[in-house]
Amino acid sequence: MATVKTYRRKLDLSGRVDLSHGAGGRAMAQLIAEIFHSALDNEWLRRGDDQSVFEIGAGRLAMTTDAFVVSPLFFPGGDIGSLAIHGTVNDLAMSGARPLYLTASFIIEEGFPLADLARIAQSMGAAARDAGVFVIAGDTKVVERGKADGVFITTAGVGRLPHGLELSGDKARPGDAVLISGSIGDHGVAVMSKRENLEFDCEILSDSAALHGLVEGMTAAAGASLRLMRDPTRGGLAATLNEIAQQSGVGFRLEEEAIPVKPEVAAACELLGLDPLNVANEGKLVAVVAPEAAKALLDAMRAHPLGRDAAIIGAVVANERRFVQLKSSFGGSRIVDWLAGEQLPRIC
Repeated sequence: MATVKTYRRKLDLSGRVDLSHGAGGRAMAQLIAEIFHSALDNEWLRRGDDQSVFEIGAGRLAMTTDAFVVSPLFFPGGDIGSLAIHGTVNDLAMSGARPLYLTASFIIEEGFPLADLARIAQSMGAAARDAGVFVIAGDTKVVERGKADGVFITTAGVGRLPHGLELSGDKARPGDAVLISGSIGDHGVAVMSKRENLEFDCEILSDSAALHGLVEGMTAAAGASLRLMRDPTRGGLAATLNEIAQQSGVGFRLEEEAIPVKPEVAAACELLGLDPLNVANEGKLVAVVAPEAAKALLDAMRAHPLGRDAAIIGAVVANERRFVQLKSSFGGSRIVDWLAGEQLPRIC
């Protein structure tokens, strides 16, 4: 995304992407100017350079990269554009960083409707503005028809960390409390319902959202007592806790009744043969905190709109086998294991 030139004849959004839009010539420049620059406008993109230079001052940085291949591109509660912003912001926020700048690359299939591309870009721009971040650089490639699946987006992001905050997946200790910011499974079920043309009495919306505002309140409330945070995306809560168990050399004991799941999501999972613990989320986080700070952290989470349904769902336990165990509502227990394969492909 280099040029910001204005063209006499506006791009006809009733048309479709063709190979000239990725060839480096006039058509590509116009596509970038009228779709991406107009949607993501900021002072860095306006310079029209192949890179962006910015000042951040002293301090530690966090950086992440991600790719988004969700199918379908538009789903209840979001689309690939807003999802790309939220997912990148959240990866930075889980370290406690304040997200600052993002980059985005678009791989577009020949024949893709320009109106849909503009819709994605506008959604992306709105999500970035709402999150207070800037997409300051990017790239556009067009591939032949049948060589992609509409649009793929890759991103990178950088954020600044506050002094003294050290969060990592290897910091969980026996006795720590485990909290989640709200109901699980919303995003995965929303995408699957659209993919499978399922209709429910109550529409299930993706929970896709930027979590850094919630995180700021959490770090202020818990301080050094906060061990780590993760967003349970692909593989859901089950995969996230198994990953942390491996990193920290501990186990987890969860209470099924404490884990929030919306009734309509639970019903959809039963219909689809899914376990909500394995279903992706895009606007929830898991936190592990020292037990003495659990109540203060819970109160801080519930004070934020994205954490109003937060709950303490279990505890870290000593376990040489690093098992995640779930105590059921019937009093029994079971092991919550990693998925053997991909339960919900193309979910983010």
